[in-house]
Amino acid sequence: MSQPVDSAVDAVRAYIDQHRAAFLDDLAAWLRIPSVSAQPEHAADVHRSAEWLAAKLKETGFPTAEVWPTPGAPAVCAEWPSADPGAPTVLVYGHHDVQPAARADGWDSEPFEPVVKGNRLYARGAADDKGQVFFHLLGVRAHLATTGRTTPAVNLKLLIEGEEESGSPHFRALVEQHAERLAADAVIVSDTGMWSEDTPTVCTGMRGLAECEIRLYGPDQDIHSGSFGGAVPNPATAIGRLVAALHDENGRVAIPGFYDGVIELTDRERELFAELPFDEERWLATAKSHGTAGEAGYSTLERIWARPTAEVNGIGGGYQGAGSKTIIPSSAMVKLSFRLVAGQDPAHIEKIVGDWARAQVPDGIRCEIGFSSATRPCLTPLDHPALQSVVRAMGRAFGKPVRFTREGGSGPAADLQDVLGAPVLFLGISVPSDGWHAPNEKVELDLLLKGVETSAHLWGDLAEHWRHAP
Repeated sequence: MSQPVDSAVDAVRAYIDQHRAAFLDDLAAWLRIPSVSAQPEHAADVHRSAEWLAAKLKETGFPTAEVWPTPGAPAVCAEWPSADPGAPTVLVYGHHDVQPAARADGWDSEPFEPVVKGNRLYARGAADDKGQVFFHLLGVRAHLATTGRTTPAVNLKLLIEGEEESGSPHFRALVEQHAERLAADAVIVSDTGMWSEDTPTVCTGMRGLAECEIRLYGPDQDIHSGSFGGAVPNPATAIGRLVAALHDENGRVAIPGFYDGVIELTDRERELFAELPFDEERWLATAKSHGTAGEAGYSTLERIWARPTAEVNGIGGGYQGAGSKTIIPSSAMVKLSFRLVAGQDPAHIEKIVGDWARAQVPDGIRCEIGFSSATRPCLTPLDHPALQSVVRAMGRAFGKPVRFTREGGSGPAADLQDVLGAPVLFLGISVPSDGWHAPNEKVELDLLLKGVETSAHLWGDLAEHWRHAP
């Protein structure tokens, strides 16, 4: 039985095909700007990148496109109101800064001189994240041209950060400062990827992050282990015991209260994860590891996407040089990180970790704990109407079923959800082989244009199905 013809899909593809060459030329011009936020010598380039994008957004048709300064690198904000009363408001997030890159790092070509080889575009930022920001510009033009509209079907806003690759140190303050301008019914994050070229996927959540360093102090100086060993507490031994107490025999985090509030996976979510073509041996090869481990009762994908974790990131104390030095060290330390899932509160985690760590310390040992700034987790339910719009739009672009993933890492998306009170949806077309942060970063051009298609379909679908959003 033949499939029904979707004339809107054909119209969007025809428009994109007509404008493909100019779109790629413009993207290449942006990629030539080495907007490396982590390197002070490129501060002017990051500003130039922001100015370039603001000008291109105005050229695209956005009535408002502004460069917003921060104490670090600037962000870009653009707005295009819909003429339709009651239209939902959507904020697109991405970033225009990129990772450092040099030919000497192993690139086959100059990282800031884009090169097309076959159907791939190689350049720093091609996938992370300039390419995935830029597809929205052609996407909104295709949306307007193929629907006959003069304004988008949604109130469309963009916030394109300039410090994501430097840890977004000023991002939350920026969002809080401009919360009224950035108010939205939903946030679309285009700084993510898909499972593979053949398996389009939508991410439904990211884990949060809490980090701490624990330092234990014993004697006021290193002392002789023969003269004093066995009679005074050893901070290195205490650190070892603390780390050993972090998990139980089933791989669960043993800190009391750690799982308070955790939103458990539903049976349907576990079924959807299991449908993905996951090759554990290939995954282990990518991880440069030789076996899986973790919380009992969960698959590998469930562990890295939907379960909270505690990891030892570094541990030390005492003599580290060649040979022996028979001492009781004066101090020892461990760095811990906790990936958090929906329902967990970083402030609660900091409190219970502090209480737990201090309870592990024997008399005669002084304990100091310092926490870094935390990132909250975010999760969008599978039945959320905005998520369903993303899925339908991507399905029209790719012509095949769209599956679901989550991200094991953390990012600034949670700040948008937290400050604006809006659900976060992820729309990305990058694939693992794109090599984010690595030499020879690239983007698959067919997938990049599928991102354009998805963006073109998304705004009308959101307006049609989510006009009366709660």
